[in-house]
Amino acid sequence: MDVTLRPARPADAAAIRRIYAPYVEETAVSFATTPPSVGELEATVEETLSQYPWLVAERDGVVGYAYAGALRKRDAYQWTAELSVYVARGAQGEGIGRLLYEALLGLLDHQGYASAYGVVTLPNPASVSFHESLGFERVGLFDDVGYKHGAWHDVGWWRRRLSDPAAPDPPVPFPALSDGAVASVLGDEWE
Repeated sequence: MDVTLRPARPADAAAIRRIYAPYVEETAVSFATTPPSVGELEATVEETLSQYPWLVAERDGVVGYAYAGALRKRDAYQWTAELSVYVARGAQGEGIGRLLYEALLGLLDHQGYASAYGVVTLPNPASVSFHESLGFERVGLFDDVGYKHGAWHDVGWWRRRLSDPAAPDPPVPFPALSDGAVASVLGDEWE
């Protein structure tokens, strides 16, 4: 697979929107009902990167992306991240999502996060299998929690433990990670 991973930039917002919009408009995978604008995504990428990794996979342009964010806003949740990954339709089934998620998990581990959560609209056997193949365990289910496209949808929560620090220091912001830590996950070619 000839794919390069790198940290996202606000300039990637149009490509990110092209990938994300069909999930919003045609599926219940995302509970959003209107795709965000390019400007909104530019701001979201920039804001996310101030603390968390947001990665893109490139092969003749951006073909996928994955990012982490806060699970909840209260201080006690700061060691836990919620993950998202989206791959362009023409690039699905090639291992790009796995590559992105593995890199994202590696960066979060370097930052000092203790747990990562994946949130999955159900039914979605491919996403369930994907998370479980990466060591996530189902820890919760919200029945009929979202209504989209004329139907109620359940949401499952999957968790993967990253580390188990007894008295953890706050996670290191993504921009403060050393080049060596990032290179150990993304390879020496990252920008």
